[in-house]
Amino acid sequence: MATTGFWPVKGKLKDVIEYAQNPDKTTDPKYLDDDLCKALHYVGNDEKTDKAMYVDSINCPKKRAYEQMMTTKRRFGKTGGNVAYHGFQSFRSGEVTPKEAHAIGMETARRMWGDEYEIVVTTHLNTDNLHNHMVVNSVSFKTGQKFENHISDHYRLREISDAVCMEMGKSVLKDAPFYGGEKGAYWIHKNGGLTHRDILKQDIETVLQYSRKPEDFERRLKALGYQFSRGGDRYKHLSVKAPDWKRPIRLDSLGYAREVINARFEKHRENIHFFIVQNNNPVYRPKRYPLLELEKRLNWEIEHFNDKAVVLVDVIFYIILQLLLLIKERNAFEERCQPLSPSIRLEITKLHQIQKEYLLLTDENIHSAEELFSFVDNISGEIKGMETERQGYRNLLRRPKSPEVEADLKQKCKDLSEKIKPLRDKLRTAKSIVERYPKLQQWLKAEHQMEKDALNKERERGHTR
Repeated sequence: MATTGFWPVKGKLKDVIEYAQNPDKTTDPKYLDDDLCKALHYVGNDEKTDKAMYVDSINCPKKRAYEQMMTTKRRFGKTGGNVAYHGFQSFRSGEVTPKEAHAIGMETARRMWGDEYEIVVTTHLNTDNLHNHMVVNSVSFKTGQKFENHISDHYRLREISDAVCMEMGKSVLKDAPFYGGEKGAYWIHKNGGLTHRDILKQDIETVLQYSRKPEDFERRLKALGYQFSRGGDRYKHLSVKAPDWKRPIRLDSLGYAREVINARFEKHRENIHFFIVQNNNPVYRPKRYPLLELEKRLNWEIEHFNDKAVVLVDVIFYIILQLLLLIKERNAFEERCQPLSPSIRLEITKLHQIQKEYLLLTDENIHSAEELFSFVDNISGEIKGMETERQGYRNLLRRPKSPEVEADLKQKCKDLSEKIKPLRDKLRTAKSIVERYPKLQQWLKAEHQMEKDALNKERERGHTR
């Protein structure tokens, strides 16, 4: 049984050349996989491959693979962007010998990329699970076209790997979830964040505590801003989504299959005190509507702004911050005054970053999207000018000169670097705002509509009574 995957390796040609001239950097993990040469060094590390016994190549000499791949790139004028793809193929402990693992890796790589690309394949022996690494040139030596990296290619690699394993009498992992589904979630979790799947699981756990039948469960999740869709047998294919999510999530993919949910219901039915617990924790029903209150206080509605150029970005961030600070208060749920949108509740994990972004908007007196774009252009130009000036001093340092002049030039470079650093931080923050504010605007629109709908239902109930 083998699991597979691959990802793009990014880097600049200058970085590749500088790295090739400084092999001592390979001992520091932070330099691995940043560019083609680093990836090639990593997969061919003697300590991992039993003195390079299991290092081979396809369509290039293994000892000059880097030079050959760079020659292909230069020939077609494609030295930037994704410089390579780094693939892996990992086997279950004890299932294959090093020789078998390497043979499977070579055949898999040959079938997957061997018609058009240069490849280095190594088998690492430094863990209990033998695994192959494959570094594939991003540029075809036949056509000069770059490998496009579609999701279908990831499926194809797994299919080829499974076929080769079966041909060699090895097992395969049938009907396994595709590995790439949670790849983005890994980095979000690593940075301390949550995904919308995480917030859904939290909400499911919350409502399951007080549900003893399907109707209880659905009513409580709907009250937290979710919508339902199902097919066939109840709960077997039940899916849930928030209004601003692109697609629904099946409950069984989160570990809540029909049997799991029904078992929780049955446990609650057996508890003679459960009615007391349930009645003490009623279905969430908003008593106050935080976004509508904020809009009224500001005499402003999120729905009024459709022109991207005149969107009041600072107002969007101000409102989001107010809502997130409200969520952070312990009594927001008990007082029935919290946002209904799961997406906004999810943003609590990004509160520090949003505060930083709002502070930039206020410090730089940025209000509209147009002013934000102008700020990004201006600060980018300022940084570029300083970098050009610094490079001029660095060029002068390459020529012979007196120690005094050399010291002066180095100090000028240092002074410019100190000025550039905070500007780059501002630029990163501004670019983050550019990327974030359309999503925040979309989520606020969804929250606005959800609060209006909930308010109308409350009024209808009052009118009926």
